Amino acid sequence: MMSLAARSGPFTPYMQATAFAVAGPLKALVPGVVVQGETILLNPKKQFLCRESLNGQSPKTGPAVTVSINGSAGVRFTHTDMRVPDFSDYRRQEVLNPNKSSQESSEARRAFSYLLTGATTVVGVYAAKTVVSQFVSSMSASADVLALSKVEIKLGDIPEGKNMTFKWRGKPLFVRHRTEKEIATEASVNLAELRDPQHDKDRVLNPKWVIVLGVCTHLGCVPIANAGEFGGYYCPCHGSHYDASGRIRKGPAPLNLEVPFYEFPDEDTVIVG
Repeated sequence: MMSLAARSGPFTPYMQATAFAVAGPLKALVPGVVVQGETILLNPKKQFLCRESLNGQSPKTGPAVTVSINGSAGVRFTHTDMRVPDFSDYRRQEVLNPNKSSQESSEARRAFSYLLTGATTVVGVYAAKTVVSQFVSSMSASADVLALSKVEIKLGDIPEGKNMTFKWRGKPLFVRHRTEKEIATEASVNLAELRDPQHDKDRVLNPKWVIVLGVCTHLGCVPIANAGEFGGYYCPCHGSHYDASGRIRKGPAPLNLEVPFYEFPDEDTVIVG
């Protein structure tokens, strides 16, 4: 009994694993196998070396010998009519010739691969940068919100010893024009007596002007200016007293009034935010 199978690939179209199972020992030489087109022929005149091995015992015919033969095949598959597609149109011209070594064109092909990889990387990085930039820009504040993020105040409209309240980012903003007496009093306060120790000079850029958020640090109420036991701010909700520097001196509030970022573009103007 004879069984024949073929194995093929894009580079090695050879027939392999042809097996003859016979009842009895075989010689070292057997008739050759020739494949023409899609027809398998036995050619008694052509001899191929074979390999024999005793594989088992048959109860009727005696010893069974398995012989494997390797022979050239002219078809890709001998057991089916399915053909492998031809991908020659997708292969590089330098490697189409099977009789020519591909090492001669390896440098050019490697350079092209490096160039293509580098170009793809640059395009990918640029595309990623564009996407990230657009995403971050979409999260930025709009023009109207940015316009409200800063407030410009004319200091000449605030008399000495008075406090004016402005709206900034939805919160009350206290701007106090201090007298020389208030400046001297707040500068001489003993920091050891303060719950939230801060020197007056660390809370102001110009000693004449105190700029703080009008939000009590206890529960967020709005204190009253020029009131309280220390002449600064007083929160009537729970009895928190602040001095003229906005520092907590008495009551349940744990921290001083917050000082926002501000700057003086000139002597008569302050920009908060």
